[in-house]
Amino acid sequence: MAALSTSPMNNNNNLNLNTIDTNFEVDKLTYEIFSILENKFLFGYTDTEKAKNSLSIDVKQAKNAAGKVRILCIDGAGYTDGILAAKSLSHLESCLRRKSGNNNSHIADFFDAVAGSGVGGVLAALLFTRGKDGLPLFTADEALKFLINNRNKISRRSGILRRVFSPETKSEKLFRKTFGECTLKDTLKPILIPCYDLVTRAPFVFSRADALEIDGYDFKMRDVCAATSADPAAAIELKSIDGKTKILAVDGGVAMNNPTATAVTHVLNNKHEFPFCNGVSDLLVLSLGNGELDFNAVKSPSGFVRIAGEGASDMVDQAVSMAFGECRLNNYVRIQSNGAMAKVNKGKPAKTVSDLVAVSEEMLAQKNVESVLFKGRKVVENTNLDKLELFGGELIKEEERRKTSILPTVVLKNGSPSPRTSSPRTSSATTLSTSSSSS
Repeated sequence: MAALSTSPMNNNNNLNLNTIDTNFEVDKLTYEIFSILENKFLFGYTDTEKAKNSLSIDVKQAKNAAGKVRILCIDGAGYTDGILAAKSLSHLESCLRRKSGNNNSHIADFFDAVAGSGVGGVLAALLFTRGKDGLPLFTADEALKFLINNRNKISRRSGILRRVFSPETKSEKLFRKTFGECTLKDTLKPILIPCYDLVTRAPFVFSRADALEIDGYDFKMRDVCAATSADPAAAIELKSIDGKTKILAVDGGVAMNNPTATAVTHVLNNKHEFPFCNGVSDLLVLSLGNGELDFNAVKSPSGFVRIAGEGASDMVDQAVSMAFGECRLNNYVRIQSNGAMAKVNKGKPAKTVSDLVAVSEEMLAQKNVESVLFKGRKVVENTNLDKLELFGGELIKEEERRKTSILPTVVLKNGSPSPRTSSPRTSSATTLSTSSSSS
C-alpha cells in the first residue's frame, strides 16, 4: 500500500545535475550558465571580490528569473457539492481568456500542478486529463455543467446494500464513460488526488509523478475519481494498472478535504519537475472551498464525516496562510463562503441544483475572508470574484514572463519512467508501505 509521507523525501534543495532528468532539454540552461562564466570571469575580471559580488548578483537574478510555480487546489464536496469551486473556475477561465486575448485558453494552461479531493478531485481530473486532441477533456464551463448534470450520481451517498446488489455504482459507470482507458500518466500536469485506504488506515495520494516513476502507482482515471468520491459507508476496491497495488478506498475528504498543504509540500520537494522552487515565495496558490455545511441539518454518519472534513479544511487554510507569512497577500488566495451558510428562497436551505448554482453565485459575490498571522480571520474589501480577477492577472503575468525567460520554472516528465535506482526519489507524494498488498 502507499501511505502519505510525513517527511520530505529529500532535504537537499540545491539544484545539481542529478535533479534534472536526462530526457529534458537543458541546452538553454547550460548556455546561460556558461555565458555567465564566460562574460564575468574569462574576460576582464581581475578583481576577485568584484567577481564574487557579480556572481552573487547573477545567482539572485537567475533565481528571480525562474518565476513562480502555479498551484490549483480544490476542496471536497462541502455545502455546494463542488459547484462553488466549479463556478470559481468558470469565472477564472473567462478572466484568463479575456486578459490573454486567447478564447481557446484552458485552466490547465495557467497552472503547473493541481490537487483535488472528493468532488474536487473529479474536477481536477476533468480539467487536467488529456483528450484525444491533446487538449484537456473539459473546459471549466463544461466541467461545471458536468457537475450540475451529474450531481446525484457523484454526490449521492449509496448505502452498503446498494453496493452489494449493484457492484458498479452510477458514479463508476459515469466515470468509465467519461475517462475511458485514460490513466494518471495521461494528465497534462502534475496531479494529486487523495483517498483514504481502509486497509492501511492511511491517506493514499494518487500522483502523476509516482505513476511515471513506478508502474505500481499508475491507476485508471475512472478508478481514481471513484475512489476519491466514494461513500465512507461503501468502500471501493481498486488495483493499479499492473495489478500490484490494491486499495480499499473511501472519500478523500475523510483525511484530506483541503489538499493545499499536500500540494505545496509535493511541489517544494519535487526537484525533478520544479528545480528552482525552494520556498513559498516561489509559489502562486489558489485554494477553492465549496461552502460550509449546516451542522444542524446533518443527520447521517457520513454527514458528520463531511463536517469534520470541513473543520480540517479550515485548519489547513490557517496553517498554509501562516506558512506564507507576509507574502500570503499576493501568493496565496483562498475562496470560501463568508461566515454562515448562504441561503436562498427567503432563508430556506438550497436543495435543487438551480438553488446551489444561485448560492454559489451569492458566495462569490461575498467579501473575501483572509487568515491573518496569529490573529484569526478578517473580512477584506475585495469580494471572492475580485480576488479571482486579481489572481488571474498574476497568472497572466507569470505566463508572459516565461515567454522571455531562459530558465525553466517547470520541467515536466512526459516520457516513460526510467528504471528504479538506489537514489532517493524527490518527486513522490506517496511512499511504499511495508504493509503493501501485492497480487
